[in-house]
Amino acid sequence: QVQLVESGGGLVQAGGSLRLSCAASGRTFSSYYMGWFRQTPGKERAFVAAINWSGGTTYYADSVKGRFTISRDNAENTLYLQMNSLKPEDTAVYYCAARRAVGDFASQYEYNHWGQGTQVTVSS
Repeated sequence: QVQLVESGGGLVQAGGSLRLSCAASGRTFSSYYMGWFRQTPGKERAFVAAINWSGGTTYYADSVKGRFTISRDNAENTLYLQMNSLKPEDTAVYYCAARRAVGDFASQYEYNHWGQGTQVTVSS
């Protein structure tokens, strides 16, 4: 079992940067595939980025490719999302998620554990 707590959200102007963190409890963080999703009111959670257990393989949604970077520090049990060149359409609640099995990294239904979310607001 793993528990996830996100932090680092806030209000930023368009073109700015934020770094989200996701602290994981437990001793098995390194055995989980991790992902970031985001959600706006009235819509389903949308895939943002994912990373394998070692950090050696990453995946991104087309909308964030080249601007966002997902990474992890297994020694610190922490997942990160560096967000650069932010746009107003990046405004959302951002969630980190964990899963054990290899599967569709972009599907929210493949993830077993979720954080509470952190709000990111990008002003124009």
